[in-house]
Amino acid sequence: MNLRLYVEDIHRQLVTAAEAGGDDARALAERLVAPLDSAIRLALQDAVAAAAEEITCELAPGSVEVRLRGRDPEFVVTLPPADLTEGGAELAPPDWAAGPIGSGASPAGEGDEGGMSRINVRMPDNLKSRVEAAAVAEGLSVNAWLVRAAAGALQRHEPLRPLQPRAPRGAQRYTGWAR
Repeated sequence: MNLRLYVEDIHRQLVTAAEAGGDDARALAERLVAPLDSAIRLALQDAVAAAAEEITCELAPGSVEVRLRGRDPEFVVTLPPADLTEGGAELAPPDWAAGPIGSGASPAGEGDEGGMSRINVRMPDNLKSRVEAAAVAEGLSVNAWLVRAAAGALQRHEPLRPLQPRAPRGAQRYTGWAR
Protein backbone atom coordinates (compact mmCIF):
# COMPACT_ATOMS: atom_id res chain seq x y z
CA MET A 1 0.00 0.00 0.00
CA ASN A 2 1.61 3.23 -1.17
CA LEU A 3 1.22 5.82 1.62
CA ARG A 4 2.98 8.54 -0.38
CA LEU A 5 -0.26 9.43 -2.19
CA TYR A 6 -2.09 9.99 1.11
CA VAL A 7 0.78 11.94 2.67
CA GLU A 8 1.05 14.20 -0.40
CA ASP A 9 -2.73 14.76 -0.33
CA ILE A 10 -2.52 15.91 3.30
CA HIS A 11 0.39 18.21 2.38
CA ARG A 12 -1.66 19.78 -0.45
CA GLN A 13 -4.65 20.25 1.83
CA LEU A 14 -2.50 21.89 4.51
CA VAL A 15 -0.96 24.33 2.01
CA THR A 16 -4.38 25.07 0.48
CA ALA A 17 -5.87 25.76 3.91
CA ALA A 18 -2.94 28.04 4.76
CA GLU A 19 -3.50 30.12 1.62
CA ALA A 20 -6.53 31.66 3.32
CA GLY A 21 -4.17 33.16 5.90
CA GLY A 22 -2.02 34.96 3.35
CA ASP A 23 1.55 34.63 2.16
CA ASP A 24 3.08 34.28 5.62
CA ALA A 25 0.72 31.45 6.56
CA ARG A 26 1.38 29.69 3.25
CA ALA A 27 5.16 29.99 3.73
CA LEU A 28 4.84 28.59 7.25
CA ALA A 29 2.71 25.68 5.98
CA GLU A 30 5.28 24.88 3.29
CA ARG A 31 8.03 24.84 5.93
CA LEU A 32 5.96 22.51 8.14
CA VAL A 33 5.16 20.03 5.36
CA ALA A 34 8.54 18.25 5.37
CA PRO A 35 8.83 17.79 9.17
CA LEU A 36 5.22 16.53 9.32
CA ASP A 37 5.89 13.83 6.71
CA SER A 38 7.10 11.24 9.24
CA ALA A 39 4.34 12.03 11.74
CA ILE A 40 1.63 11.73 9.08
CA ARG A 41 3.10 8.47 7.77
CA LEU A 42 3.29 7.03 11.30
CA ALA A 43 -0.32 8.03 12.04
CA LEU A 44 -1.47 6.36 8.80
CA GLN A 45 0.49 3.20 9.66
CA ASP A 46 -1.11 3.15 13.12
CA ALA A 47 -4.58 3.48 11.56
CA VAL A 48 -3.85 0.67 9.09
CA ALA A 49 -2.53 -1.57 11.90
CA ALA A 50 -5.60 -0.87 14.06
CA ALA A 51 -7.88 -1.69 11.12
CA ALA A 52 -6.00 -4.95 10.49
CA GLU A 53 -6.36 -5.89 14.17
CA GLU A 54 -10.13 -5.30 14.07
CA ILE A 55 -10.45 -7.33 10.87
CA THR A 56 -8.36 -10.12 12.45
CA CYS A 57 -10.76 -10.27 15.41
CA GLU A 58 -13.68 -10.72 13.01
CA LEU A 59 -11.79 -13.18 10.80
CA ALA A 60 -10.45 -15.39 13.61
CA PRO A 61 -9.13 -18.02 13.33
CA GLY A 62 -7.86 -16.30 10.16
CA SER A 63 -5.80 -13.14 10.35
CA VAL A 64 -4.72 -9.97 8.59
CA GLU A 65 -1.16 -8.87 9.19
CA VAL A 66 0.47 -5.57 8.31
CA ARG A 67 4.14 -5.76 7.39
CA LEU A 68 6.43 -2.92 6.42
CA ARG A 69 8.11 -3.22 3.05
CA GLY A 70 10.43 -0.26 2.90
CA ARG A 71 8.34 2.66 4.14
CA ASP A 72 4.97 1.29 3.06
CA PRO A 73 2.68 -1.25 4.74
CA GLU A 74 1.81 -4.52 3.04
CA PHE A 75 -1.14 -6.75 3.95
CA VAL A 76 -0.86 -10.50 4.44
CA VAL A 77 -4.23 -12.25 4.75
CA THR A 78 -4.50 -15.74 6.22
CA LEU A 79 -7.99 -17.14 5.72
CA PRO A 80 -9.54 -19.49 8.26
CA PRO A 81 -9.54 -23.14 7.21
CA ALA A 82 -12.50 -23.82 4.92
CA ASP A 83 -12.34 -27.60 5.18
CA LEU A 84 -14.88 -28.56 7.82
CA THR A 85 -15.19 -32.25 7.01
CA GLU A 86 -14.89 -35.31 9.16
CA GLY A 87 -14.91 -38.85 7.90
CA GLY A 88 -15.90 -37.71 4.41
CA ALA A 89 -19.18 -36.17 5.64
CA GLU A 90 -19.45 -32.48 4.99
CA LEU A 91 -20.62 -30.44 7.96
CA ALA A 92 -21.99 -26.94 8.05
CA PRO A 93 -20.06 -24.38 10.07
CA PRO A 94 -21.59 -22.86 13.19
CA ASP A 95 -24.08 -20.04 12.60
CA TRP A 96 -21.59 -17.31 13.54
CA ALA A 97 -19.31 -18.34 10.67
CA ALA A 98 -21.98 -17.65 8.04
CA GLY A 99 -21.87 -13.85 8.37
CA PRO A 100 -19.64 -11.71 6.17
CA ILE A 101 -16.55 -10.06 7.61
CA GLY A 102 -17.50 -6.88 9.40
CA SER A 103 -21.14 -7.93 9.83
CA GLY A 104 -20.73 -8.17 13.57
CA ALA A 105 -21.07 -11.96 13.47
CA SER A 106 -18.29 -13.43 15.53
CA PRO A 107 -17.35 -16.44 17.57
CA ALA A 108 -18.20 -14.50 20.71
CA GLY A 109 -21.81 -15.58 20.38
CA GLU A 110 -25.24 -14.11 20.86
CA GLY A 111 -25.63 -10.40 21.47
CA ASP A 112 -22.15 -9.54 20.24
CA GLU A 113 -22.34 -6.19 18.51
CA GLY A 114 -18.90 -6.62 16.93
CA GLY A 115 -17.29 -4.25 19.42
CA MET A 116 -13.90 -4.72 20.96
CA SER A 117 -13.40 -5.53 24.63
CA ARG A 118 -10.24 -5.36 26.67
CA ILE A 119 -9.40 -8.04 29.23
CA ASN A 120 -6.41 -8.73 31.45
CA VAL A 121 -5.03 -12.25 31.45
CA ARG A 122 -2.81 -13.63 34.19
CA MET A 123 -0.88 -16.74 33.26
CA PRO A 124 2.22 -18.55 34.48
CA ASP A 125 5.48 -17.22 33.07
CA ASN A 126 6.27 -20.48 31.27
CA LEU A 127 2.86 -20.42 29.53
CA LYS A 128 3.29 -16.74 28.65
CA SER A 129 6.65 -17.45 27.00
CA ARG A 130 5.12 -20.37 25.05
CA VAL A 131 2.23 -18.14 23.87
CA GLU A 132 4.70 -15.44 22.79
CA ALA A 133 6.83 -18.00 20.93
CA ALA A 134 3.77 -19.43 19.16
CA ALA A 135 2.63 -15.94 18.14
CA VAL A 136 6.08 -15.08 16.77
CA ALA A 137 6.22 -18.40 14.90
CA GLU A 138 2.93 -17.53 13.16
CA GLY A 139 3.94 -13.91 12.57
CA LEU A 140 1.14 -12.56 14.78
CA SER A 141 0.91 -10.27 17.75
CA VAL A 142 0.22 -12.01 21.06
CA ASN A 143 -3.23 -10.38 21.09
CA ALA A 144 -4.10 -11.63 17.59
CA TRP A 145 -2.78 -15.10 18.46
CA LEU A 146 -4.87 -15.24 21.66
CA VAL A 147 -8.00 -14.09 19.77
CA ARG A 148 -7.41 -16.79 17.15
CA ALA A 149 -6.80 -19.45 19.83
CA ALA A 150 -9.96 -18.47 21.75
CA ALA A 151 -12.07 -18.47 18.58
CA GLY A 152 -10.71 -21.86 17.59
CA ALA A 153 -11.38 -23.30 21.05
CA LEU A 154 -14.95 -21.99 21.01
CA GLN A 155 -15.47 -23.33 17.50
CA ARG A 156 -14.34 -26.80 18.63
CA HIS A 157 -16.90 -26.73 21.47
CA GLU A 158 -19.73 -25.49 19.28
CA PRO A 159 -21.59 -28.40 17.68
CA LEU A 160 -21.69 -28.65 13.92
CA ARG A 161 -24.98 -29.51 12.24
CA PRO A 162 -25.52 -31.83 9.27
CA LEU A 163 -26.10 -30.02 5.97
CA GLN A 164 -29.13 -32.15 5.05
CA PRO A 165 -31.38 -34.11 7.40
CA ARG A 166 -31.09 -37.84 6.86
CA ALA A 167 -33.95 -40.27 6.67
CA PRO A 168 -34.22 -42.84 9.48
CA ARG A 169 -32.51 -46.18 8.76
CA GLY A 170 -34.55 -48.98 10.21
CA ALA A 171 -35.82 -49.37 13.75
CA GLN A 172 -32.63 -48.23 15.43
CA ARG A 173 -32.07 -44.56 14.98
CA TYR A 174 -29.44 -42.27 16.45
CA THR A 175 -29.89 -38.54 16.58
CA GLY A 176 -27.53 -35.82 17.66
CA TRP A 177 -24.66 -33.69 16.48
CA ALA A 178 -21.43 -34.85 14.95
CA ARG A 179 -18.09 -33.20 14.93
